[in-house]
Amino acid sequence: MDPQNGGALARLRVLDVTQVMAGPFCAMILADLGADVIKVEPPGGDMTRRMPGAVGDDTPAFNAVNRGKRSVVLDLKTTAGREALAQLAPSADIFVENSRPGVMATLGLDYATLSARNPRLIYASISGYGQTGPDRAKGGLDLIAQAVSGIMSVTGTPEGPPTKVGVPLTDLGAALFALTGILAALEYRHRSGTGQHVDTSLVDAGVALSVWEATEFFAGAGAPAPLGSAHRMVAPYQAFQCADGAMTIGASTDILFERLCNALGHPEWPRIAAFADNASRVRHRTALAERIESVTRRHPRSHWLAAFGASDIPCGPINSYAEVFADPQVVARDMVVTVDHPTLGAMRTLGSPIKLSATPTEVRRRAPHLGEHTEEVLREAGFSDTRISALRGDK
Repeated sequence: MDPQNGGALARLRVLDVTQVMAGPFCAMILADLGADVIKVEPPGGDMTRRMPGAVGDDTPAFNAVNRGKRSVVLDLKTTAGREALAQLAPSADIFVENSRPGVMATLGLDYATLSARNPRLIYASISGYGQTGPDRAKGGLDLIAQAVSGIMSVTGTPEGPPTKVGVPLTDLGAALFALTGILAALEYRHRSGTGQHVDTSLVDAGVALSVWEATEFFAGAGAPAPLGSAHRMVAPYQAFQCADGAMTIGASTDILFERLCNALGHPEWPRIAAFADNASRVRHRTALAERIESVTRRHPRSHWLAAFGASDIPCGPINSYAEVFADPQVVARDMVVTVDHPTLGAMRTLGSPIKLSATPTEVRRRAPHLGEHTEEVLREAGFSDTRISALRGDK
């Protein structure tokens, strides 16, 4: 790592005025990339500080999406708290918020107000439905966004109820789209000298991620239905039962399908008209899956993983998270790191999936205690000890 900058985004300051998942996750990645991220919390702290496993104001959930940040407590319901945050904005490069549209304007902390004081400010807003449109004022949660965006209608089995994706897909998707917008805005600022407003939402993210589903619908095939683990555009590409559990197989090309059939002991299958090409295999997906599974059920998963691996057929076990975090590949990629925390002890947490050759990402510090850096950050912004004491006295 370049000792002069400490990360790709070193020397950039971020004001993270967000809670729970989407906003904090976005800002945490900026911290992993080297930015100085100042998390602005209300007196009671981020909501995740009250999730299970709490030791005082610290929880594993809070640490999962707030590592590498400094914590400042400001009560934005008070005039003094709002003024203090506004005074921090001129020294910031990026401002991230995830309030309902209109809330920050009511507080005098919206993009128009803060950019007037700092034209270079990149201001990112993450909300449930976005800053415009008839539903802009509605609150948004991942569960709701997965439903509204259609994701739940295509998740699960055909005979089962609408199902939520196990991970908070629209929260994390919105975070990553916001991050993309922020990085694009940084490049534009490099050319123009001015910042801009980045606007994304959980519903937007859910719709944008529905690539194959939208393709199927726009092609006139009707509303997409849930397919279990199967793929809409290629087959065979799904989970199959073995004698002792399930595994996944992705024979997504004609060559891979021929290899699969040979490995299964049925080299004649590609010559059957229903399976002769991908379009035909997709139309006869269920019948094909039944044939494949009638064979895979005869042997344990380890047998097939070895056989398919020897033929270079994409396949993989369906791991539990206990197996995931013991997987040599996951470990080798530093996707699990240990952070020492003064109240929670040595904690395992997720590493960064972004690998940079010159400025590698790094977990530079644990997540902060509530308000741990309030005085430090305010002094950096020019607040006197007298004014800091006055702010504390006014709560």
